[in-house]
Amino acid sequence: MIRTILNIFNLSIKELKTLFYDKVMVLLVIYSFSFAIYIGGTQTSTELHNASIAFVDSDKTELSHRIIDAFYKPRFNTPEVISYDEVDKRMDSGYYTFIIMIPTDFEKDVLSGISPDILVNIDATRMTQAGIGSGYIQNIITQEVQTFLKGSYESSTNPKVVSRYKYNPNLTSMWFGSINEIINNIVMISILLSGAALVREREHGTIEHLLVMPLRAFEIMLSKIFSACLVILVCVTFSLLVVVEGVLQIPLSGSVPLFLLCTFLVLFATTSMGVFMGTIAQNMPQLGMIFILTILPLMLLSGSITPFESMPMILQDLMQLMPTSHFVDLSQSILFKGAGISIIWKKMLIIFVIGAVFFSLTLILFKRSLGMEN
Repeated sequence: MIRTILNIFNLSIKELKTLFYDKVMVLLVIYSFSFAIYIGGTQTSTELHNASIAFVDSDKTELSHRIIDAFYKPRFNTPEVISYDEVDKRMDSGYYTFIIMIPTDFEKDVLSGISPDILVNIDATRMTQAGIGSGYIQNIITQEVQTFLKGSYESSTNPKVVSRYKYNPNLTSMWFGSINEIINNIVMISILLSGAALVREREHGTIEHLLVMPLRAFEIMLSKIFSACLVILVCVTFSLLVVVEGVLQIPLSGSVPLFLLCTFLVLFATTSMGVFMGTIAQNMPQLGMIFILTILPLMLLSGSITPFESMPMILQDLMQLMPTSHFVDLSQSILFKGAGISIIWKKMLIIFVIGAVFFSLTLILFKRSLGMEN
């Protein structure tokens, strides 16, 4: 037993030294858990921010002024009032994303019970802002009109709906984007590190050196898994404490050690998948092809990018067999909702079982590929 532990320890040290000599891989790992997290949190925002907007106010009444004043930073830039003749010129030049045209007698029609139309011109070449901004504009104008008509707004037949958002009260997409980037990079880098470690040894011919030593297949495999796990756990700790909490100022409600424990469980499965790919791949280009075909479905269908509930049932049932689907749910429950082990232990058990299955199947194939009996 002690001999086995020492073999795994020494082989893990060898794997870490080999990784540190690979400058490109080291740079990829550092980038994935530092700059990539920052970019994923700040640059993939789906929020409306400083959208350019202008008004053509043909009514010039109290209600039209209230509507114009309701648009302000940070969602919209300070609105400008332009003339009707400037609309086409400003839209063609891309100066404004939104130009709202308030018609003549707008306030008069509203007070008379007539539903007048407000024309909103949108530059749809700015697709994200156009789609989200139209919803904001409609809600803001509707709210201002209802507030103006206090009698109908406070009527008992029209109850006031009060919404309270939990876990992300300001609907800040940066919180969601940064954590999802960490989850995706954990899966991606763990598969890549463990798979590349095996293929690198095959290409350099050092795998034959291991075969003539008194080593067993599971010792070689465990050393590659543990070394990759150690590197990624250190990087994930840095990402959470320095990048997410320190730089991005995102509060983490749950326990970081509990999240790291769940990360280790999922790494046990994903690194086994990486060793499996490294076993069937003969060189780095083949590993890259297999990696792309594997990582894209895992990232797209695990629930971190596409909502899990919106997928077809057959895909939902299929992805229940993948550890990443359960890991996404665990991560959001721990870091955002503050869930404890009493709530998530079933998911942790499922990940462990899936990891044990992946490890066992990979170990069998790994033994056959090396021609070893133990």
